[in-house]
Amino acid sequence: MPSDTSLPIVIGISSRALFRLEDENAIFEQEGVEAYRQHQLDAEESLLEPGSAFPLVQGLLNLNEAPSKPLVEVVIISHNSPELSLRIFRSIEDHGLDIRRAAFTSGASIGPFLEAFGVDLFLSRDAASVVEGLERGIASAHLYTPPEGFTPDEQQIRIAFDGDAVIFSDEAERIYQLQGLHAFTEHEREKAKEPLPEGPFANVLRKLGALRAQPNVGPARLSFALVTARSAQTHERVIRTLRQWGVTLDAAFFMGGSPKKHLLSAYKPHIFFDDQDVHCAPAAQVTPAGRVPSIDV
Repeated sequence: MPSDTSLPIVIGISSRALFRLEDENAIFEQEGVEAYRQHQLDAEESLLEPGSAFPLVQGLLNLNEAPSKPLVEVVIISHNSPELSLRIFRSIEDHGLDIRRAAFTSGASIGPFLEAFGVDLFLSRDAASVVEGLERGIASAHLYTPPEGFTPDEQQIRIAFDGDAVIFSDEAERIYQLQGLHAFTEHEREKAKEPLPEGPFANVLRKLGALRAQPNVGPARLSFALVTARSAQTHERVIRTLRQWGVTLDAAFFMGGSPKKHLLSAYKPHIFFDDQDVHCAPAAQVTPAGRVPSIDV
């Protein structure tokens, strides 16, 4: 997909990613569609609590200072039916979120609507929908259950990314998986001055960079970090690639294969994106996390 850093950045989000709907989803899975529908109708006046992506969405929407020309737009993309949308809209209004567009598909595929709304980043609790977004060239992540007691920084939005298979392609990671650490290290040293190919979140990172460059934003309000399993031995290619892309990071953590959970607990990002469950699942205990599954394209 060609690079596009024009604003606004459009975030598509499922209702279950924005709000806590774990109990409702359990009813759907254990008792079926009709029981789920009846529960939602019975609870129509009950407001929903924030979900995994709520801190990120709230923070980014707060960057908008001119409603007529927003820097960020958020669109609800939901498999729910329109008759079950009232509770979602009431909760959006109660939480003061400026969300004006929505699609309720009654179970139909959401892929075409991601493209119709011009979505740059899609966040969902439904794995199949995330894969569909990625197959259409849209940065997409499967969110985990929101952590208990998470309190984001109210002044600065922090977004943390893994490198290989997220910002960058999985080219280097495949070498590691197939040939081992030594081959990976030698490969990256040999290609240190050759930019890494783009991954599914490359353009989102650039677009967020354009958002941060706006006069009323800046790094004081929007911060990015790289949290990678790479070691310091393979850092050069990463830094040179980001420099060529014109992307500035506020922090980079080269973990050398160590667990990421404690580092993320200290950094406290509004969301963390990684391609592996072995990193996402522990991270989701301390911070909102989204997995970017690999797909064959």
